[in-house]
Amino acid sequence: MHDVCNYGTYFVQKYDAIRVFCLLSEQKLTASLRMLAYGASADQVDEIARMSKSTILECLVKFCNAIETLYTKDYLHKPTLRDL
Repeated sequence: MHDVCNYGTYFVQKYDAIRVFCLLSEQKLTASLRMLAYGASADQVDEIARMSKSTILECLVKFCNAIETLYTKDYLHKPTLRDL
C-alpha cells in the first residue's frame, strides 16, 4: 500500500471541492484488489467499497499501472533458462 501511495498522488486521500475528505486510500486499493483477486465486476464491488463504478474502474487501471511500473524489474520479468 505504501509503495502504491508513494508512486502517485491518485491513491492519497485528498479534499474535494467543498473541503471534505474524499475516498480513503484503503478503499481504492481494496476495490482494485477485490476485482483482481475474486474476478469481481465493478457492480459487485461498488456496494462494498461505497464507490461509483467509474471510480472503481479508474482505480483498477491506476493500480495495475502502478504495480507494473513499480515491480516489473524485480518480480514481473520473463523467466530465464535457469528459472525454467
